[in-house]
Amino acid sequence: MKYEICKDMFIDTAFGRLFRIKALVKIEGRCEIGDLGGYIAAEKNLAQDGDAWVSGNAQVSDDARVSDDAWVYGNAQVSDDARVYGNAWVYGDAWVYGDAWVYGDAWVYGNAQVSDDARVYGNALVYGNALVYGNALVYSNARILWVSQVGSANGTLTAFLDKNNKIIVTRDCFIGTLAEFSKAVKQTHKNNKIAREYALLIKFIKLRLTQPKVKP
Repeated sequence: MKYEICKDMFIDTAFGRLFRIKALVKIEGRCEIGDLGGYIAAEKNLAQDGDAWVSGNAQVSDDARVSDDAWVYGNAQVSDDARVYGNAWVYGDAWVYGDAWVYGDAWVYGNAQVSDDARVYGNALVYGNALVYGNALVYSNARILWVSQVGSANGTLTAFLDKNNKIIVTRDCFIGTLAEFSKAVKQTHKNNKIAREYALLIKFIKLRLTQPKVKP
């Protein structure tokens, strides 16, 4: 065993009671023997083998599982049936939930959220205020992008490819295809400066996320 659950050190959360863990072994760069880690609901949440670790104020709850050499730390949360494994890192204020998987060498951090049946893997980086959900597949750095300080509220726009290679855009309360987003911009902003900025951004999104056609 590499850790024990401290039943006398707990917090009550929206996901139920979570208990602090204590390291029984040294994990290079992550913990020393006796160090207190983050919070989990039960042993099923964190594998006893490998170098997987939960530290800081991070929380792993419900049926979520962190395994292999994955690391969840900071104020990050992993809940529901989510999986974080391989060499993946989830940290900052990031939240992985639903049936989402984060694995490989992927990093999810900042205020990013990964949910539903989304898959983030390879060397992917998901950060800032990015939202990845539905059946999205995010890998390497070619299938997702986000731009901050856009629109009338200077918010963050996230665009990614879903499992059918369709470009999906999220911006504040808007969620839809790139074509639907373009239509919404025209209806809301007509031809003002914001509309013109979005038009340039839409062209960039198409250029960046459109998959090249492969000759048969």
